[in-house]
Amino acid sequence: MVQEIYIIDDDESSLPIFKELFKADKEFKFIGVKTEQIDIALKNIPFLIIINEDAIDRDIIDLCQKIRKDEDNKITPIIVVSSNEAREHRLAVLKESVEYYIKKPVDTDYLYYTVKNLNRLLNINRRISALTGLPGNVQIHAELKKRISKKEEFSVLYLDLDNFKAYNDVYGFLKGDEIIEFTAQTILKCIHQLFLENSFIGHIGGDDFIAIISTTEVDEICQSIIATFDKEVEKFFTEEDLDRGYIEVANRKGVIEQFPLTSISIGVVIAEKGRFSNILEIGEVGAQVKHMAKSIMGSSYAIDRRQT
Repeated sequence: MVQEIYIIDDDESSLPIFKELFKADKEFKFIGVKTEQIDIALKNIPFLIIINEDAIDRDIIDLCQKIRKDEDNKITPIIVVSSNEAREHRLAVLKESVEYYIKKPVDTDYLYYTVKNLNRLLNINRRISALTGLPGNVQIHAELKKRISKKEEFSVLYLDLDNFKAYNDVYGFLKGDEIIEFTAQTILKCIHQLFLENSFIGHIGGDDFIAIISTTEVDEICQSIIATFDKEVEKFFTEEDLDRGYIEVANRKGVIEQFPLTSISIGVVIAEKGRFSNILEIGEVGAQVKHMAKSIMGSSYAIDRRQT
């Protein structure tokens, strides 16, 4: 996925330098932003913000504070490049949660590897779930907000497991973690086989996942996930449970109850251009359509295609 890096300067002198420096790195896209455009720019939630202090007509402390107070950019890294060598000034800037302060004249190799290593670090640290290696809620919300603000057409898949608690009660949490990890890999594999461009898969928590894909044609991907899951999930059950087709769990009163084998439900929200104005609206529709999918026995999917 291409990472958007915003270069903030008012005379637009820095943008050509960065484009030339990173011309061989297709994973980065550099966008010039003037300080008067900062409010609009922050709505797009860039991967990284680089500020050329010498080329802005605004107090650097005030600008950094504005970025950090923005709800969607609290964790967006900031690099300040400046000719001000005063120690007090550098510390004042860094106190505003700025990651790097690079003094001019800039060593281009140093700047290059700072950005590259920051990208590597974020790709590791932003994968909130240690179990699945997938982004968590902060990145999920940011991704949805970005697509809404850009008025993109996309689909959101809400996925979770059926009868997962019963599985945990019988097989234990370690085996439950294995199924969650298997589910994540299934979603990743199926989506990447069909949609290599601009797809996003996140781990909401527990047995809940989300996938955001840049298409409204979702039947094939839902069918692929379900077919792969149902075929391979069998390895997590004993032969006895597979032969019976269900598992037995004692409830709080000691009464044995029967639960179907673990399956997967997918609720899909079609986000046509302009249909949603915020992520809460998507979440509400997603909860409704996922409930519809879970009301069907076994693995299934349901799609909400209502118009604006």
